[in-house]
Amino acid sequence: MEGLTGMEKIRLILDGVRDGNIVILEEGLSPDEESKLIEVTMTEINPDEFSGIEIETYPKSDAGDQTLLDRLMGRESAQKLTVIGPANQLQTLHKDETLISALVSRK
Repeated sequence: MEGLTGMEKIRLILDGVRDGNIVILEEGLSPDEESKLIEVTMTEINPDEFSGIEIETYPKSDAGDQTLLDRLMGRESAQKLTVIGPANQLQTLHKDETLISALVSRK
């Protein structure tokens, strides 16, 4: 997804989720891309066909991903993992710094 524009990323994600897939992004989306994803999703919701998305972002806690300066200054890594799936199939049960629990159903 590195070479795609913001709108191309959003379309790729939404097409995957509409097909019933759960999309996992290793690098996540920028705040602008994430808000645009939500905006586009809201325009496409149809109760009979597409119920929307569930999106959760988890910061990566690996110290190896941070620069030495970031670790010395106590700054957290900007890298994150983003999980996006159909709202009627993905439900986050618990989220903390080291554990993700989700319920995924097949519909």
